[in-house]
Amino acid sequence: MYRIQQVKLPIDHKEDDLWIKAAEALRIKKEDIKDVSIFRKSIDARKKDEILFIYALDVETYKNVKISKRNTNVSLVEPFIYDVEVTGEKELNNRPVVVGSGPAGLFCALLLAEKGYRPIILERGRMVEDRVKDVEKFWKDGILNVRSNIQFGEGGAGTFSDGKLNTLIKDRSKRGKKVLEEMIEAGAPAEIAYVNKPHIGTDLLRNVIVNIRKKIISLGGTFRFEECLTDIMIKDDAVYRIITENDIIETDVLVLAIGHSARDTFEMLNSKLKLEAKPFAIGLRIEHPQKMINEAQYGEMAGNPLLGPADYKFVHKSKNGRSVYTFCMCPGGVVTASSSEEGGVITNGMSFYDRDLENANSAIVVQISPEDFGGLEAPLAGVEFQRYWERKAYEAGGGNYRAPVQLFKDFKEKKISASFGEIYPTYRPGCTFANLWDCLPDYVCESIAEGITAFGKLLANFDRPDAILTGVETRTSSPVRITRNSEMQASIKGIYPCGEGSGYAGGIMSAAIDGLKVAEQILKIYKPFKEQE
Repeated sequence: MYRIQQVKLPIDHKEDDLWIKAAEALRIKKEDIKDVSIFRKSIDARKKDEILFIYALDVETYKNVKISKRNTNVSLVEPFIYDVEVTGEKELNNRPVVVGSGPAGLFCALLLAEKGYRPIILERGRMVEDRVKDVEKFWKDGILNVRSNIQFGEGGAGTFSDGKLNTLIKDRSKRGKKVLEEMIEAGAPAEIAYVNKPHIGTDLLRNVIVNIRKKIISLGGTFRFEECLTDIMIKDDAVYRIITENDIIETDVLVLAIGHSARDTFEMLNSKLKLEAKPFAIGLRIEHPQKMINEAQYGEMAGNPLLGPADYKFVHKSKNGRSVYTFCMCPGGVVTASSSEEGGVITNGMSFYDRDLENANSAIVVQISPEDFGGLEAPLAGVEFQRYWERKAYEAGGGNYRAPVQLFKDFKEKKISASFGEIYPTYRPGCTFANLWDCLPDYVCESIAEGITAFGKLLANFDRPDAILTGVETRTSSPVRITRNSEMQASIKGIYPCGEGSGYAGGIMSAAIDGLKVAEQILKIYKPFKEQE
């Protein structure tokens, strides 16, 4: 198979044009091509009057083709199939337990189930179908279910997001391909396998999660919802039993695929495992009209359905030395109330697959280091740092999980806004005008004000006076890392920290990939589980 890079075509091209371009690149007739598939697709919008699609194509031919060494855009590649062998020799006395059903937990459990290990998956929250109802009730009435919300429940926090599937991690073992193929099999659109910035959207992602759960069950896995891990029993420096609110479970393999908001679990683990504070970021959500973003990025071609809604990604080094950057940008989406504890306000962003709502939103966040919150001495200090500012936001919003909001022009002047401009906030249960400088450290607010102004030079009107800022965004990643060794085990044998909550991922794809990596390590040590007669 031949891979052809840098195939450029107008956005309104025909499918046959891909075959023509492939034949030209290989210097053969189109009739000599057996098949053409898209390996990667991206948009080149540098010239607003000539926006192009850029393809990488995989081409199968009926005969061998001689490739010129001077043609660096053509290479010979082998199809890659993800498969790992079971090489472990150690007997499992009990079924492995995976704590958490976010992307890391689901894909760890999936691989274990495929190889005959019959994992038990514990999830403190509810299954997707029930969780959606709890979240909607919270958004409508301000009634928070601390066990079933945007942070807790089947699918993890990413279930209520834009469903982004891009990742910056290197993936030489092609685990990402496995993740995408499983998602497509579970109902995700086929395009996620090749578009440059794939996303599913919260509406499609929910169904994908349900179908992955059903597949794991069909392979021998067991899900136990509304069951929270409360303690771990250790003997001879190894796990042998865990305790939940409802049961005592014997196990010699425990995967901790907990979420970044599992604060009570962090507290329990702090006396048993080696934890360390890690950097994260905090800030605010900003909203603009999606139409404005489209026009700034695509010019006269804005609104063309072939292009879809435009996005952006910016970073700026502020005068105080801190990085401020956009995070989890959601085209055509909403700002979501994402609290998991009573008395705290947290924001996040969410889009549906079509990304067709009026506002675009993104977090504008500033990097925080353990030195900022005393994390060098106390592993859980970052949790308290987050909690402090979440409660400040709750107070500023006036209670009932209303969020504090401020227009950008007033934010710069530390003045409470009096009225909205052309943009209205999408956050539910509601908003209250407040001074957001009361909800974050000054150095964060200074960086945000400077950053938004700088971003206005990169995207027209990004710093418009009536841009809406909503606070606060504190759960960008876990404030804690559970240390693990080269075999991916914690300081206690048989315990495998995994995914975003344990400090080893940041987003759906990287968490799912980490779940596969942990499962692979288990396959190297243990045989598949068999019931003792």
